Amino acid sequence: MGTPGFAVPALRALAELGLDVRAVLCQPDKPSGRGMKLTAPPVKTAALELGASVFQPARLKGDEALFHSIAAMKPRIAVVAAYGKLLPQRWLDLPELGCLNVHASLLPRWRGAAPIQRCIAAGDTESGVSLMKLVLEMDAGPVYRREAIPVGPEETGGELHDRLSTLGARMLKESLPAILRGELQPVEQNHALATHAPMLRKEESRINWNLDCAAIHNQVRAFNPWPGAVTSVGAEMIKVHRTHRLPDLSGAPGEVLEAQERLVAACATGAVELAEVQAPGKRRVSGAEFLRGFPVRVGAILGAAGP
Repeated sequence: MGTPGFAVPALRALAELGLDVRAVLCQPDKPSGRGMKLTAPPVKTAALELGASVFQPARLKGDEALFHSIAAMKPRIAVVAAYGKLLPQRWLDLPELGCLNVHASLLPRWRGAAPIQRCIAAGDTESGVSLMKLVLEMDAGPVYRREAIPVGPEETGGELHDRLSTLGARMLKESLPAILRGELQPVEQNHALATHAPMLRKEESRINWNLDCAAIHNQVRAFNPWPGAVTSVGAEMIKVHRTHRLPDLSGAPGEVLEAQERLVAACATGAVELAEVQAPGKRRVSGAEFLRGFPVRVGAILGAAGP
């Protein structure tokens, strides 16, 4: 059970283990791109390549035909990775060994829909993957195994996503056989240490220049590639893909301190270089290249209304 690209390595790991993957559940095809063409989720594409049966229910609750179809297969275990839907209790109870979730955080830290981005935005220096047994409460089930990896100071959400996806698949290949044999048992989480990673919202993308340079840098890299970090330059709203921290510089929040060889703006404390930016309808460019086509004066305030 999975939908986006994060889940594809996990699905392929099951096939590489030689397991009998009876069914793959993912979300329905959705319109995407400029032409809003109906597009299959990555897991569906991978499942069809593997010859697996694919089901795409709009909702699990109330879909009696699907429930009974899966029940007739008598599954031993369901592997869940970024499926995108909450599983009702009877779905959790359906497989003999329950549902095994590949979660992209070191539980109990960052339970919820956006653990990768919330981890980076908070400035965490490590992340990882937890293999856990699903229960009705969000990401609160007992954990079979955790594995940590360091988070680089410049690493983006997209980059960490790809590393954790690969890590989760490897952990599945190493641990799932032991789980199926009953040799690896899950351990209850310390619920008192739980932190939550709510779903990302588009309105979070606007840079708040009243934060310090570390917080702004972390926001930019956490939200790369989605929802992105944006700020206004005069009347234009630009997307900021990468920044560099400059803690020794200072100025009014959002004030442009340099606008020739590089584009630098002050934060509440310190400053950041806008190292890679994108104007509406344009490609991503360095800050220096952006300035050659879009002059910005020193002293201008980013994020302010008007020219």
